[in-house]
Amino acid sequence: MLCLGFGIYYYLLSPNAALKKLIADKNSPSSQTLFESKLPNENGVNQDLSQFKGKIIVLNFWATWCPPCREEIPELAELYAEYKNKNVVVLGIAVDTLLAVREFKKAMPISYPVLVSEDEGSILNTQLGNNQEVLPYTVIINANGKVLASHFGRINKAQIISNLRPLLAK
Repeated sequence: MLCLGFGIYYYLLSPNAALKKLIADKNSPSSQTLFESKLPNENGVNQDLSQFKGKIIVLNFWATWCPPCREEIPELAELYAEYKNKNVVVLGIAVDTLLAVREFKKAMPISYPVLVSEDEGSILNTQLGNNQEVLPYTVIINANGKVLASHFGRINKAQIISNLRPLLAK
């Protein structure tokens, strides 16, 4: 009986419940900072990321010097072409320099929107759950801005589609 009473107090009536919720919220990835950000595109023109609110976002953090990142680009481009008219946007954030991305895009054109940010990209990357600090890192965000899935390392089109299907069925 004593254990039952302690359990009820600890889990339901605990005076630290608000603190526990705050810690849990802090540890769960949030897209809030993403939508409050402005990052330059490959031409150096700042883009307000709030323009992507209300869309399903396949957000891919990458770098020009990262071989698995470069391997993903053709599949991400195919995905973008197939799903752009279904309220889905593929968005690349290069954790790199503007000059490096410009040079890279001359050799390998990328059809989906690409933003560039060495410092802010790293911060966003971490805030969206990349606690391993690896590239590539991909996040699926639903139309309500909730982070639904994340993937460390190279991802393929089939993996992304399996995450998109339930979102598009609604």
